[in-house]
Amino acid sequence: MKLLLRLSGLIDALSESVGKLTYWLVLVAVLVSAGNAVVRYSLNLSSNAWLEIQWYLFSAVFLLCAGYTLLHNQHVRIDVISGRMSKRAQAWIDVLGTIFFLLPMAIAIMWMSWPVFVDAYRHNEVSTNAGGLVIWPARLMVPVGFFLLVVQGLSELVKRIAFLRGLIPDPTEKDEGPSAEEQLAAEIRKQRGEPA
Repeated sequence: MKLLLRLSGLIDALSESVGKLTYWLVLVAVLVSAGNAVVRYSLNLSSNAWLEIQWYLFSAVFLLCAGYTLLHNQHVRIDVISGRMSKRAQAWIDVLGTIFFLLPMAIAIMWMSWPVFVDAYRHNEVSTNAGGLVIWPARLMVPVGFFLLVVQGLSELVKRIAFLRGLIPDPTEKDEGPSAEEQLAAEIRKQRGEPA
């Protein structure tokens, strides 16, 4: 189990690195979108390529950050039900959900999207929009994103099993400090002179 936990740590580090690098794509998408709008309305110039770049960047953020989101336990949950259960029961729900739902779905999508990418790459498929971009980079993001989700799902599975066996503390209770929203609210209260 120690070897699996070490492998889990490496997967977590990979997801953390990919997530932090992908953060910057949000800024790039905003700058491209703003630049496109300024050029379109001030110079009356436009290109479908700029719109497609925005779509590619949004897709990259969504797909490549799925594993990162799972790592930080920020994915969608039904907390109304599971929040009332013990930590062990929640861990069992995570184990069963990962085995029967997350992994089969993510592996199936990864598996089925690979031939779509290969076909787009071989045929150098280009967007049907005038001035559009080649499509294979966007098609590649799907299997890569789901691969990252699969490996992070396996990491989470290892950690939940280790927790259930009493080998590690609850992996969902990470003290990552206050969220960005909590920090902003605290700063606003501080500026208003209100108690924290």
